[in-house]
Amino acid sequence: MTKRQYDIEAREAEICGHPPRILPLDAEDVIASALQNTERLRVAAAGGSAPPSAPVAASEVPELVLTLLRHPALYERLTEMAIALQGRGALTARDRELAVLRVGWLCQAPYEWGEHVRLARRAGLTSEEIERVTRGSSTPGWTDHEAAILRAAEELHERAMISDATWRVLSDHLDERQLIELPILIGQFTLVAYLQNALRLRLGNGNVGLKAR
Repeated sequence: MTKRQYDIEAREAEICGHPPRILPLDAEDVIASALQNTERLRVAAAGGSAPPSAPVAASEVPELVLTLLRHPALYERLTEMAIALQGRGALTARDRELAVLRVGWLCQAPYEWGEHVRLARRAGLTSEEIERVTRGSSTPGWTDHEAAILRAAEELHERAMISDATWRVLSDHLDERQLIELPILIGQFTLVAYLQNALRLRLGNGNVGLKAR
């Protein structure tokens, strides 16, 4: 894949250095719905296997949720897709986060990258591996399968297609459900990156954006 150089400071200034283009709702206006959806997403991010350790507090509801609830019907459907992919998905957590991180980096999406670095670390990726994701599928150190996951994200980003060579490697390790899910996952998180960048969403607590490792 073509190697790209990114100016992280300039990109974060472009997206995060301005006020949000659409302000979030006041939490009190939508608190019941926001809390419910935030808790469902938190369970999904944990793999869907166990409830969170404590109920979500109002202060924990992300601005992303409070902004998207200005379009509640669409937000509900985006939430369901996120839960299907993260909480009930067929891909392993490691494969999922490798793909999402590569998408987040290629889209230079500070919000998505920072959030998924945290999820990737929970899935077992090291800081060195997360740094290597920024350099792409051709960087030494990946297994053939991991390189194919990253390359699928790169090829879809550049050509809207997965090559036969990449598909063959993926087919050696993934079943049919996982092969169907992978391009949907990549497309979903490309959509999320577009949305978060376009709305200029502010980074939440603990999210350091594109600097996260």
